[in-house]
This record gives sequence, C-alpha cells and structure tokens, in this order.
Amino acid sequence: MTEPVVEKGYAGDVTPEQAALWLASGEAVLVDVRTDAEREWVGYVPGAVPLAWKQWPGMALNPAFDDGVRAAGDGGKKLVLLCRSGVRSIAAAKRATELGLEAYNILEGFEGNPDESGHRGQIGGWRKRGLPWKQS
Repeated sequence: MTEPVVEKGYAGDVTPEQAALWLASGEAVLVDVRTDAEREWVGYVPGAVPLAWKQWPGMALNPAFDDGVRAAGDGGKKLVLLCRSGVRSIAAAKRATELGLEAYNILEGFEGNPDESGHRGQIGGWRKRGLPWKQS
C-alpha cells in the first residue's frame, strides 16, 4: 500500500490484497463503481456496494452517486473504490473525498491492464489475484 498523499485529492491507492484485508477485518466498505452491465457480465465482488460512477450508454456521470457514496460511507469506515482498471475509481475517490469521506482507489481494478494482445484479466486486477468474486 502506498501512503495517502493529500495532493492526489483522495486518501491514496491500495493494492487489491490490501483492500481485501480491510474488507475482511471490517475496516472498509468496497464500492464497485463499474456499470451494472460490467458487474453482471464480467463479475462482481460479493458484498460490494454496486454504485456506478458513470452510466451506460454514453458514460454520463451518475446523478445518484453522491447520495449512494455517502450512504456507503455512513458509519465512518474507509471506502475502497473499484472499477475495471483503476481509472474511474480515482475520479470517484476524489469525489467521495470532496464529500468528506475517506476514499481509496484499488490499483489495477477488477480486470487489470490489457496485455500485449489487448486482453484484460491476464495482468493484475482483483480477479487475477484470486480474491473473492462471482459471476452471474
């Protein structure tokens, strides 16, 4: 885990393994900011709060995000935010921080970066690291 850096605009970045440890200990709540379709078709983390940062189609910002992330952070736990590759979750963590929450980005996201063939799921990510997940 990297130490939180205030100038990033959010609490910091954590590895998938660190986020999983925080979840298991009850220190954190995982907020999955991918779209409903991504969670349904690609897989999801059991117990995560499903709260899209952007909505399909068009990828417009979710107008219910602020209320949803406040509800997820109710009780003062850390929030660990997950997207496909760790990009949308940075923006979502910044917004959650603006709302007064302690929000972290999960590095590599659920699927990780694309490999040399452009395929995700082979290099890093929550799923590749063998952490708990399910598929519909």
